Amino acid sequence: MKPKIKDVAKLAGVSPTTVSRVLNNRGYIGEKTKQNVYKAMNELNYYPNELARSLYNKRTNVIGLIIPTTTNPFFGELTFEIENVCASINYKVLLCNSLNDIEKEEKYLDMLMRNQVDGIIVGTHNQGILDYQKQHLAVVAIDRTLSENIPIVSSDNYEGGKLATELLASKGCKRILHINGPVDFATPAMLRRRAYEDVMKKNGQNPITYEIHETFNQKSHHEVAKKILDEVPDVDGVFASNDLFAASFISEAKARGKKIPQDIKVIGYDGTETSQSLFPDLTTIQQPIRLLAESAVEILLKQMDGDFSDKPLQVKHPVKLLLRKTT
Repeated sequence: MKPKIKDVAKLAGVSPTTVSRVLNNRGYIGEKTKQNVYKAMNELNYYPNELARSLYNKRTNVIGLIIPTTTNPFFGELTFEIENVCASINYKVLLCNSLNDIEKEEKYLDMLMRNQVDGIIVGTHNQGILDYQKQHLAVVAIDRTLSENIPIVSSDNYEGGKLATELLASKGCKRILHINGPVDFATPAMLRRRAYEDVMKKNGQNPITYEIHETFNQKSHHEVAKKILDEVPDVDGVFASNDLFAASFISEAKARGKKIPQDIKVIGYDGTETSQSLFPDLTTIQQPIRLLAESAVEILLKQMDGDFSDKPLQVKHPVKLLLRKTT
């Protein structure tokens, strides 16, 4: 049979209430008493009932994380950083991959709330999910707009798009195209596109954006790259809104005998460790993913403590240009 709290108390020579107080760090307990309790737990191979502790503390010490997919390098690294930050404050992360499916996301959200997670961090595109707008629900979005009341943590997307487009223009590119996700995603990331368009118009050039509607489907990436090369054969500069889009375009361009960067200069966005390992030559705009994770958890903790007043509706962190061989 599994040992119970009364067994620990008996072996440690204290009351079950004292064991409970040690486990929940409640009230003053002498160091010797604590050591006796921990020693008894170790000898009996006793593990505290987390559910009972959460009811006692009114906290589960679990945070829900809903993202499209961990197979994407940005979201994979973001998940890693959020889990590390949470582990440092003794929180666990319940991970949900929604694949941007609104029905699946609603089911995950319902599951997280039924499990009484203390807060939720969201990195998916779906808007209009009413449960996110429930009063006093601790929710933070990363680079996504969920509602006008939910704070957003992001990189400085406009500055990133501006840096990328200005770099291509400064390199002498006359036919600069942009590869982006669907325009109906009302997210801060769309500011990359707006910055591209603003710089192009300022330079007297016509902005042209190609959209990839299945953003997590690599086949779609290549199809759009082929379409660009078919329809705009004189393209000499490409700003892609993520590194995977950029890599797919480079692959298709090289297959047609194009030289990078001599014929076409290419710059991506994200700059994750994975993309830097797989595409070390790719010039890109690097997001501060660790900072995004830290800010999201920090804001969430304040909400979990009941602090919903004067919360910043948007926190932006600076980006960094990683100048490599594709420009």
